Amino acid sequence: MLSHMRTKSPKIYTLGPLHLHLRTRLFDSNRTLFDQSSNSFHEVDRSCLSWLDKQPKGSVVYVSFGSIAVLSSEQAFEFWLGLVNSGKRFLWVLRPGVMPDEGKNITVELIEGSKERGCIVSWAPEEEVLGHGAIGGFLTHSGWNSTLESVVEGVPMLCWPYFVDQQINSRFVSTVWGLGLDMKDLCDTHIVEKMAPTITSTQAESAQKASTTPTVQQRNAYVESFNREIMVIRNKMYVRN
Repeated sequence: MLSHMRTKSPKIYTLGPLHLHLRTRLFDSNRTLFDQSSNSFHEVDRSCLSWLDKQPKGSVVYVSFGSIAVLSSEQAFEFWLGLVNSGKRFLWVLRPGVMPDEGKNITVELIEGSKERGCIVSWAPEEEVLGHGAIGGFLTHSGWNSTLESVVEGVPMLCWPYFVDQQINSRFVSTVWGLGLDMKDLCDTHIVEKMAPTITSTQAESAQKASTTPTVQQRNAYVESFNREIMVIRNKMYVRN
């Protein structure tokens, strides 16, 4: 896409991932603010980080379908049963109202069936979770923010796209970039059961190679590059005015 756009406008600057730029600036300016920063509209349950601290490296599948997607009771049950049957540890974000049929006690069943290897929270600090050493895979709706955050941290993805751009993101993750697997629109216990262990093993190396988690030197280079690009844009604006 960028190659075609540059035929019309040669000087196009690619900026991002923006959350990494923000994190880099906060880290350099105020470490306390860096630790407390969050771009979430939901109240974060940080207890999941303590749970992750007790899990083996790369053993946990993080499950989150973002802030908009809604699961039916049947879909939630399929995911739950597949995760439990997979034998993998999992951290699942089930935000309030994520399932329209909560009266069927699906949430209670999920909690009861997940005591041995699972942790369920209403919302998690996603960037910190994906950056945690215990995370080995990410079952995601393939929203662009979640996709970028996963790529940055080198976490392979199991994609269940919900709508709009998510199908395209999922296809790029699985087919173009080779950083995960695409479930398409299938929500089936057996698929989840088979794919969850795969995502934390065979896909991990590719995802780690694609990781953009920066060193100190790389962080400084990012900031310098970003500042240069901003100055170029500002100067052009002044010239036009």
